[in-house]
Amino acid sequence: MPSCPLVLTAVAAFLPLSVLAGTPASAAPARTMHAGPTYAEPPASARPRVVITTDPELDDFNSLLRFLLYAPDFKVEGLVYASSQFHWKGDGKGTARTFPGREYNRGGVDACPCTSWRWAKGERFIDKALDLYAQAWPNLRVHNPAYPSPAALRAKVRWGNVAFDGDISEDTAGSELIRKLLLDDQEAPVYLHAWGGQSTIARALKRIEDDYAGKPEWAAIRAKVIRKAVIQPSGDQDDTYAKYIKPHWPEIRYNQQSDGASLAYFSQLTLSAEDAALLGADWTRRWISSRGPIGAAYRVWGDGKQMVPGDKYDYFGIAGKTAAQLRAEGYHVWAPIMAPGSFISEGDTPTFLNLVNNGLQGWRDSSFGGWGGVHSHSESYGVSPEAGAAIRAMLANPAAQVTVPRAPTSPFFRAVQNDFAARLLWAVTPRRADANHAPVVQLAGPVQRSARAGALLDLSVRASDPDGNRLALRWWPYAAAGTYPGTLPATLGTGSVLRFQVPADAKPGQTLHLIAEASDDGTPALTHYARVVVTVTD
Repeated sequence: MPSCPLVLTAVAAFLPLSVLAGTPASAAPARTMHAGPTYAEPPASARPRVVITTDPELDDFNSLLRFLLYAPDFKVEGLVYASSQFHWKGDGKGTARTFPGREYNRGGVDACPCTSWRWAKGERFIDKALDLYAQAWPNLRVHNPAYPSPAALRAKVRWGNVAFDGDISEDTAGSELIRKLLLDDQEAPVYLHAWGGQSTIARALKRIEDDYAGKPEWAAIRAKVIRKAVIQPSGDQDDTYAKYIKPHWPEIRYNQQSDGASLAYFSQLTLSAEDAALLGADWTRRWISSRGPIGAAYRVWGDGKQMVPGDKYDYFGIAGKTAAQLRAEGYHVWAPIMAPGSFISEGDTPTFLNLVNNGLQGWRDSSFGGWGGVHSHSESYGVSPEAGAAIRAMLANPAAQVTVPRAPTSPFFRAVQNDFAARLLWAVTPRRADANHAPVVQLAGPVQRSARAGALLDLSVRASDPDGNRLALRWWPYAAAGTYPGTLPATLGTGSVLRFQVPADAKPGQTLHLIAEASDDGTPALTHYARVVVTVTD
């Protein structure tokens, strides 16, 4: 299930909680934050180690399709079936369970105890996504030889703790995979993506604690796990973070993100009109749904599909019916109905966008930020209170004229969508010359700079395009990532060279993030970046 980029309050009782709410020479140096734990950072030349844990929600599936198209950017260590409060498989023994405060026992619903919840018989959505990837792989590797083979990715598939919501009572193949990764000798972070619940991650950590707590090596083992584990959540969808991980492992990095590319269930309503057009039916049909087997499998409004046969919470594939008609048929209409063929959701995608190799280095824990947003270190997520109230009003009276507050246009959203569109085009294009590829931007000098207020800095980059396309290059301030509170011009300059004056009112310790952005004139237009971080000194 997804996360939404803004904090939710007003709509919490109305909508699903998932949207409402001794270092080796090759390793980068570890980092200590404020005399606290020491944290590992990815080696400069290495791809980030990634584990995806995911439930069978439709937007998880959409996110997984996009993730696989970015597989060369990661070292994929695991693709793990997981549960959440919205989807759990059951133990296969007929054991009936219910959990308080869930969608099946609130708002007048009384559907459980159940032996499973919204889990299809024979569910294999990760394997299905890999089947689609296998069809595209011969073409994909023409455009990037680093695409891993389907067999290599299939070897990473595991079943995690899927039996019940939040159950961490037993080891599973998925939890064991995570445990071994955290204890291995590679001194690099392991990015543990929690697109569903976090029970599989929690079980891995609990097993480590059970095995070593009270033993002489416990302090070293615990420090190692804290140094390596990075949880990239779409919220706490089964309460295992709140109930186990945070109380027992509070030092583990928990990178809830905000202000990134919003790809959640309500994004068509909450994004700026310019950005929302990239989720509309016309754009989605042209750039996604028509692009081979992967595009055809991507879930869109009115596509005739359903996560589980008879699932009364999944009306997204039904076309031509009003909310009132769907409710009369027993459906729980919790999101306004949008145009057939348009975007539904891909809410887990921001968890990995900062790990994409686009030049922004958004994985840095100094809150570099990037396509996925900045690390908020917050456990809150969802739409804003104002947007939530407006959406609730829309659902209560679809005929009413309701205005949902829209966010400012994102500096990254078009680039994010165009890049996805380009990779879908790669999947159906057997000749490299017939598709576009992103430019490359190289910064002259270090990323990190120090300067006094009022100082002049001369910055430069080299940009090139592998297809020989023309490039437009501009510099702009990424205010969300920096700590300088003042306002700078939206564009600082154009071309490969920038003379930048540190604001006279900048205070020592404040940071300014300056982005060099190169976009080509290919179809679709693609973008790459470089970044300079200026820290103000005395």
